[in-house]
Amino acid sequence: MGDVKRVGVVGAGAVGVTAAAALAADGHDVTLFERDAVGAGSTGRAAGICYDAFADRLDAAVAARALERFRDLAAETRFSVTDRPYVWLAREGDEKRERAIRKQVPRMRDNDRDVTLLDPDALAAEFPGLETDDVAVAAVARDALCADPAEYAAVVAERASAAGATLRTGTEVAVDATPAGTESARGDSGPGATVVTPAGRERFDAVLVAAGAHTKPVLADAGVAIQVKPYRVQALVTAPSSAAETTPTLYDATRGFYCRAKAGGFLVGDGTEERAADPDDWDRTADEDFRSDALARLDAALSADGPTDVTDSWAGLCTATPDRDPLVGAVAPGLFVAVGWHGHGFMRAPALGERVADEIAGEREKESDDVLRAFDPARFDGDEEFAVVEGMTVE
Repeated sequence: MGDVKRVGVVGAGAVGVTAAAALAADGHDVTLFERDAVGAGSTGRAAGICYDAFADRLDAAVAARALERFRDLAAETRFSVTDRPYVWLAREGDEKRERAIRKQVPRMRDNDRDVTLLDPDALAAEFPGLETDDVAVAAVARDALCADPAEYAAVVAERASAAGATLRTGTEVAVDATPAGTESARGDSGPGATVVTPAGRERFDAVLVAAGAHTKPVLADAGVAIQVKPYRVQALVTAPSSAAETTPTLYDATRGFYCRAKAGGFLVGDGTEERAADPDDWDRTADEDFRSDALARLDAALSADGPTDVTDSWAGLCTATPDRDPLVGAVAPGLFVAVGWHGHGFMRAPALGERVADEIAGEREKESDDVLRAFDPARFDGDEEFAVVEGMTVE
């Protein structure tokens, strides 16, 4: 390890706690700020579906590393994971998505992913709980798991604290990104950035903003523009069902929903609104239309009758970027960002949280790291126009 740095991390979601824990474990002086409670934002509303089925080489490598770290954490702590195959499919008449799946799978296999293309008969034989009569093609990723995102955030935050990090929940912050070597209006100077809290101003060698939907306004206050838009998604949990434990995690690309086993029933989600949402003023309750549509889609996807009762439902915010890849890295001297997950933040958190921590610590150079170069926030000017597109798509 090089020089010890004083680092502020804004946001105690999955990515923020991962970066804080990694930095603290390496001996850096870390303070983790969270406006609510650990995992209370998008992480606490995430589905907890994790897989490595990516056709892009970098995405596959990031996902494989994340799965490895999830399993390591489960072996070492109270955090738990459940291995469960991930199936995605296209139905008859959906030729665009059928072609896409048929093209994806060979590329995934080229990346050494354990992925298999299935015709309807093979799908029915392996997963008899699924309705396959109108399936055109399906694929299964066998290296996949489910986990509780809130539990992950809590366990990793505990690890950060045990390694010496200071955790400040219930703390609203702003960031001052005064350039290195200049003096701010309040007298801060030198390298790094300043975190402003109700208690005062604290200067850090580096500040990471990983505040989900609030990342853009936090950085805007610091005079930094990033290309990210929050958008609303929805999910529900059904009453217990005998079919849940024998059904794989499923993404129905044609009908536009996903489901996985949870609490003896199914977690069913999507309900994506393809428009920007206000991170401070949005409806956190699921729409009644979404609830009824989600249950109908789940029932149609199962070979037996699906559950009809809902035990919980909610809405959350995801963050979109122009190219559907995240923004990870420096946006100003001493100021870093990790945002723009398109709903895939939790499944990438163990890998990308560690990656940005290494960059902050000076242990990785962007010029020699394919992942950091690909996700470099500087690839956008900050004023590009783009539409919100859901992240869980097959093209």
